[in-house]
Amino acid sequence: MSTEPTLTDLSAAVLARGGELRAGGTDTTARYRAGIAPGPFTDLDGAGSLRGCTPLPGGGLRIGALTTLAELAADPRVRSGWPALAVSAGTAATPQIRSAGTLGGNLLQRNRCWYYRNPHFSCLQKGGSGCPAREGDHHFGVVSGDGPCVAPHPSTLAMALLTYDAGAEIHGESPRTVADLYGDGDRLHRADHLLAPDRVLTAVLLPPTLPGERAACHRATSRAHGEWPLVEATARLALDGATVTHAAVAAGGVARVPLRLPEVETVLIGREVTHELLAAAAATVLARCRPLPQTGYKTTLFRDTVLEVLERAAGAALTG
Repeated sequence: MSTEPTLTDLSAAVLARGGELRAGGTDTTARYRAGIAPGPFTDLDGAGSLRGCTPLPGGGLRIGALTTLAELAADPRVRSGWPALAVSAGTAATPQIRSAGTLGGNLLQRNRCWYYRNPHFSCLQKGGSGCPAREGDHHFGVVSGDGPCVAPHPSTLAMALLTYDAGAEIHGESPRTVADLYGDGDRLHRADHLLAPDRVLTAVLLPPTLPGERAACHRATSRAHGEWPLVEATARLALDGATVTHAAVAAGGVARVPLRLPEVETVLIGREVTHELLAAAAATVLARCRPLPQTGYKTTLFRDTVLEVLERAAGAALTG
């Protein structure tokens, strides 16, 4: 009779054997085939405690880290209470990936830089000393931030969760925020998150929703389906009539970490939504932009993607 491994067992296995923890395996398999993830792999699949959604006291929701993107997108509680997360999960990648990829795996995945993923190149992410993309082909790279690595963070769900001020539950540690999984990006030289290799992300903790809340997400891609976004954004607005009482806006594809955009939120809160106000709020992101030679196009795309989600979230309340 088999027994379910404990999280302590799984963590100890990584410490003893080295290698990586593996969830859905959608990316570890690709990196293994490319020769940049040699293993060994410790599979989390048997840890049933990491699956499913559980209501929290006060109206929040705990989502296990092995919950798949497809399950998130279809869950009626997530769809009604935290729609930005449901939409983000339902539009990420392809149906095949969403059926296997997990919440935790999406948050802790590796970047898609083609130099990192080519076994013939050395780079910071593989223990090297430089970033070949900075001097090479980096047209999918960052447009914000000054760190040595120029690969944007790939997690769509992390971006959405920033707008909810979501928490991250980690085995053997005190909870932290999802934002704290990444920091400001300056320390992401050898990985795309700040968890130690043996630490297990067990769940995400969502706070209660707000009265009058509405949300929108948009991915600007170079083709219609199954493509990594050039820029993406999520907006949550709570309105009293046409007046913004709460705003939370985040962006992805533009920096080493998913970005919360407090400068956009500050312009909006307490004001009546108009086209002019939303345009002014979106334009504040331009001050963040320090494009590389090949990422100048992302400057206006960043602004316009933020404006798109603000207009969608404002919806019928938008005037002027």
